[in-house]
Amino acid sequence: MIVTGVIQAGGKSMRMGGRPKALLEVGGRPIIERVIAAVAPSVSDLLIVTNTPELYAHLRLRMIPDVYPDHGSLGGIFSGLEAAAGAAAFTIACDMPFVHPDVVRLIVRRAGEADVVLPRVGEQLETLHAAYAKTCLPHIESRLRGGRFKIVGFFDAVRVTEVAELEVAPFGDPEILFMNVNTPEELERARTIAGASGGAGVPRHRA
Repeated sequence: MIVTGVIQAGGKSMRMGGRPKALLEVGGRPIIERVIAAVAPSVSDLLIVTNTPELYAHLRLRMIPDVYPDHGSLGGIFSGLEAAAGAAAFTIACDMPFVHPDVVRLIVRRAGEADVVLPRVGEQLETLHAAYAKTCLPHIESRLRGGRFKIVGFFDAVRVTEVAELEVAPFGDPEILFMNVNTPEELERARTIAGASGGAGVPRHRA
């Protein structure tokens, strides 16, 4: 199956004071460049969903705007999936500095098993580190047009495969692997983690 990588960078970074989260440095490198490096080996192509393309022009990746502006992450998922060249899209947030290439590969490899393939960590489904098939598009669009933006809201209408935490843990502590940087405090924590691990910042799962 051909899978397109989709990086979601359409947020307004309000909790970061408006600073673009994706361009903040962790371990001496912008977060979005860390994401690209982890995702690129497992996908056929990459694109960025963004309404500020000028910020990411230097990355020389295809960029598309939100089809449904101000419709949250679900709108971004729809936009990237609709534009994807492949039969599915591996969708990831732009603010995950410790995404692991082997975890990406695990999800992408299983993309053909269901309409949605994503990790579960405890009670949390990692909806922005997930593979979505094109078959999800009408179900997502129906939710968007109805003003219902909860990502998992359309899951009852499609086939969903969850990747267990135990399958992810060998590659690092899931709390770190799926960490988002939304606030200055989280940015400082991420920089501390990266500094303590020589920039990689993916400690092994605690026993």
